[in-house]
Amino acid sequence: MTVSTEGIEVKSGSRTLRAAVELLSSMRFSISLLTVICIASVIGTVLKQHEPINNYVNQFGPFWTEVFGRVSLYSVYSAWWFLLILAFLVTSTSLCIARNTPKILIDLKAYKENIREQSLKAFGHRAESTLDETPEAAARRLGAMLVGGGWKVKLQQRETPSGGGWMVAAKAGAANKLGYIAAHSAIVLVCLGGLLDGDLIVRAQMLFNGKTAYSGGGMIADVKPEHRLSERNPTFRGNLLVAEGTQSSTAILNQSDGILLQELPFAIELKKFVVEFYSTGMPKLFASDIIIHDKETGEKVPARVEVNHPAKYKGVEIFQSSFDDGGSTIRLKAIPMSAATKPFELEGVIGGSSQLTRGAGNTGDKLTVEYTGLRVINVENFSGSGMNDGQGVDVRKVDLRESIQSRMGAANKTATKKELRNVGPSVTYKLRDEAGQAREYHNYMLPVDTGDGAPVFLLGLRDTPAERFRYLRVPADEQGSMDEFLRLKAALADPETRKQAIDRYSAKAIDQSKPELARQLAASATRALGLFAGDEAGKDGKPVAGLQAVADFIESNVPEAERAKAGEVLIRILNGTLFELVQTARERASMQPLEPNEKSQAFMTQAVLALSDANAYPAPLALQLSDFTQVQASVFQVARAPGKNVVYLGCLLLILGVFAMLYVRERRLWIWLAPKADGSLATMALSTNRKTMDGDREFEQLKLKLIGVKD
Repeated sequence: MTVSTEGIEVKSGSRTLRAAVELLSSMRFSISLLTVICIASVIGTVLKQHEPINNYVNQFGPFWTEVFGRVSLYSVYSAWWFLLILAFLVTSTSLCIARNTPKILIDLKAYKENIREQSLKAFGHRAESTLDETPEAAARRLGAMLVGGGWKVKLQQRETPSGGGWMVAAKAGAANKLGYIAAHSAIVLVCLGGLLDGDLIVRAQMLFNGKTAYSGGGMIADVKPEHRLSERNPTFRGNLLVAEGTQSSTAILNQSDGILLQELPFAIELKKFVVEFYSTGMPKLFASDIIIHDKETGEKVPARVEVNHPAKYKGVEIFQSSFDDGGSTIRLKAIPMSAATKPFELEGVIGGSSQLTRGAGNTGDKLTVEYTGLRVINVENFSGSGMNDGQGVDVRKVDLRESIQSRMGAANKTATKKELRNVGPSVTYKLRDEAGQAREYHNYMLPVDTGDGAPVFLLGLRDTPAERFRYLRVPADEQGSMDEFLRLKAALADPETRKQAIDRYSAKAIDQSKPELARQLAASATRALGLFAGDEAGKDGKPVAGLQAVADFIESNVPEAERAKAGEVLIRILNGTLFELVQTARERASMQPLEPNEKSQAFMTQAVLALSDANAYPAPLALQLSDFTQVQASVFQVARAPGKNVVYLGCLLLILGVFAMLYVRERRLWIWLAPKADGSLATMALSTNRKTMDGDREFEQLKLKLIGVKD
C-alpha cells in the first residue's frame, strides 16, 4: 500500500466544494501549513515577543514597527492567523489520517497470497530451486521456519494443471505503516495541545464573555471585572510579581493591546528570595521560599520554587521566572553639575518617582526623577586583555607554540584572561523634563579603581535604551568621596578664587625680581583658566569650556607650525594653576594642602579630564547613591496547562512514529511451490518498502536458508 498525497474525493456537491475538500484533506496542504508554522516559529524565536512598543521603535523605526505590529509579529504565538493556521493544520492532518488509516489497517491484515506465479518473476529479489519434498510438506516446513524467524505466515493451496501447488505468503515490519499513523497523530496532538495552552480559550472568553484588555494604570484592586478572568479559567499562563513579606493572588496575562488579570484560587506569599552568583556575576541559583494560602480552606502550604523545579497546587504550576526589585528604598545625594545647582539629599523607592523644582532642589526647570533600578552586585572584567588599546602587535614577542596551546585543551579554557571584580552597588534612574523627554543614568555608589592611577566614580548616561552607557569619571579623594572634586569645581566657577590661585602660581613660578615676566605669566594663566572655566564664547556665540575651549583658542590664534609648542605651554600653565586652585580651596576649607606626589598628580590628571567632560553633562545634577535598603521580589510564571500531557503524548508518538518509519523495514516474502515429478519447484520473491543493502543481505540469507540457493 502506497500512501497518497491526494485528498478525499467527494462524489457529490459543487465543483468548488469538492476541490476545497480534496485540498484540505491532502497531504501536500498539510506540509504547506507545517512549513508556514515553522517559518512563523522562527520569527517568534528571533524577534522578542511582548516587548514594550518603544523597544521595537528603537530597533526598527516607526514605519516598520507599525507594519510588523499590524501582522502581530510581536505576539506571533497568539496571533489570529497563527491560531487559524494551527486549526487548519489539525483539520487537514486529521482528514489525512482518516483517509489513509482504513487502507493501512486493511493492508496490515492482508498477506497478498493471491499473487500470481508469473508476477514473482518480475521482482528484483527472486530465486528458484528444486526441493525433494512435496509442495505441502515443503510449505509447512518453510512456514514453520519463517514463524520461528519472526515472520507472520499464511499458507494457501491452489489447484494447478500439474497438481496441487502451495503458496507461502509471509510479512514482517508492519510497524512501518503504524509509524505513519503515529507520526501524523502526533502532529494533531501537539497542535491541539498548543491550541489548548495558547490564547485560544482566553480569546474565546474575550469574544463571547465580554472580557476586554486593560490598558490603563493604577492599582490592581481598582481594575473592573470585565478585565478579570475567573479562577475556573481552564487554561492560562501569566506572570506574578511578589515582593518579600507580601502576597499576591492575581496574575497578569499580557495581550497585544493591554493586559488581562487572572484570579488564582490561592495567594502566594514570598518569605525569602535567594539568589547566588557565579564569580562572573551571572546568577547561579534563583530560589523562592513561599507559602501558598488556599482561599477556600485557609490552609497554608510551604513550598520552595527553583528554576526548573516548579511547585504545583490545585492544577496550577508555579515556575521561578526571574527576580526583580520589590520596592527598595534608596537615599541619593545630588552632585551639582552647574553653578546654579546646590547639593541636597533625596529619598525614593525603586519603581517610584520624585519631582524636583527650583524650591526643592534649586535645579532650575522642573525635573522628574524616575527610580528604575538598584543593583547590589556588579561584577566587571578589568583584565583589559581583550582590548587592543590602539597598539600594534610586536612580532618579536609572538610565541606561536604558546599561542596555539592557549587555545587548545578543555572546553572551558579560554585564551582571554579575566580579572573579575565586584565594584559594588549601582543605581539607575531617569531624569524627565517638562516636555516628557528623558535620559537614563547609571551611577555607581563606590569609587572604582580602573588602573589609571586614581579611583574614580563612574557616572553613566545614555539617551536611548538602544545605546550603551557613556561614563563621566570623577576622581575620588583620600576619603573616597567626591568632595575634593566638588571643591575644585566650585573654586573654578569663582573668579575671586581663580585670581588668588593665579597669583600664587605666578609667585611660585617666577622670581619676584622679574615683575614684568610675572605679569605676563599671570595674564597667560588668567586667559587659560578663563577659557577652561568657560568665560569666553565659542565660534557660534555659545560658551565653550574645558579642554575644547583651549584647543579652539589655539587653533584660532596660533599659527599651525607653532600650535604644538603653544599647546604644551598652555596646558602646563593650566595644570599648575588648577593645582594652586585646589590648594586655595583646601586652605579656605581649613584643610592641609595636598602633597605634590604621584598620588596627587594622578588625582589632578583625572580631575582636569573630569572638569572638562563635566561641561558636556546634559543634566544640572548627578545623583549618587549614599544608602539603600534592598527589598527583593520574585517573578513567578503561573500556568494551568491541560494541553501539556496531550503534547507529551504527541511527542512520544512522534518519536515512535519517526523511529518506525526510518528504522523498521516492511518486508513481504512469497514462495510458490509447484509440484514436480520427484518433489517441487520453489519460486521465491522478496519485496521491501526501501531498497537497502540490509534488504539485499537478508534476501541472500533467506534464499540460502529456505530453498538452499547459493550465489
